[in-house]
Amino acid sequence: MTDGRVALTTGANSGIGLATTLELARRGLRSVGTVRSRVKSVVVAEAAESMGLAVETAILDVTDAQACERVIRKYRPTVVVNNAGFSVTGAIEDVGDEEARAALETMVVAPMRLARLALPHMREVHDGRIVNVSSIYGRATTPLTGWYQASKHALEGASDALRAEVAGDGIKVVLVEPGFVRTGIWAELDDEVRGRAGSDFDRSYQRLLANTRIASPIMSDPSKVADVIVNAVTSRNPRARYLVGCDAQVIAGLRVYAPTRVWDRVSRAVLDL
Repeated sequence: MTDGRVALTTGANSGIGLATTLELARRGLRSVGTVRSRVKSVVVAEAAESMGLAVETAILDVTDAQACERVIRKYRPTVVVNNAGFSVTGAIEDVGDEEARAALETMVVAPMRLARLALPHMREVHDGRIVNVSSIYGRATTPLTGWYQASKHALEGASDALRAEVAGDGIKVVLVEPGFVRTGIWAELDDEVRGRAGSDFDRSYQRLLANTRIASPIMSDPSKVADVIVNAVTSRNPRARYLVGCDAQVIAGLRVYAPTRVWDRVSRAVLDL
């Protein structure tokens, strides 16, 4: 059975995006996953076929404004899951303007653009869901990933404003804030650190790598995050925010109750700064 809604998920070729695209289809929505290449669309198609699910794919670079308009106009989604993103590991002084702009464009401007483009279709039916995949680091900040965290903080601020602006039209805006999730983003971390070779922060980057490996056993599975996302999509009254993972719960609590001076000292000690 289907409920007739079209759900568009960005970054659908792996991790949270793929799990969400499949789960939306399993629960009866017309699920469209966006990917950046035809090779990646094959990955989605094969995963869906293996589960006996019907999933569509669309080629989309979320930083391409015209492509965003074209995809929204074609599918007219009333559910948008903004998941596309990438890791930005680097001390503030190690990250140049171009890299910083790319992070903000992909993880802040693009999600808000897709939401803006989809809003007219949602208003037509007086119903809609915009789910923005943030991170526990949309609430907390630690050294060496400042631009990634800046993107998530900005995404949360824009989402909070949008939520109030469209509530009267029956449209719900939801933030999902996972902790550590077992995705391909961690495989990229080694490459990122190698790209910072010669940095004054090299010792701290190595400590960050070691800490990430230690945390691997407690990382959540992408399917757990996908369940939360799809529950928010199908719930009549979803919450504004969903923390996912015990680590996210702990970090959120510590950030509220730990004084900033203590938080900074612990962060520096953990990363040998």
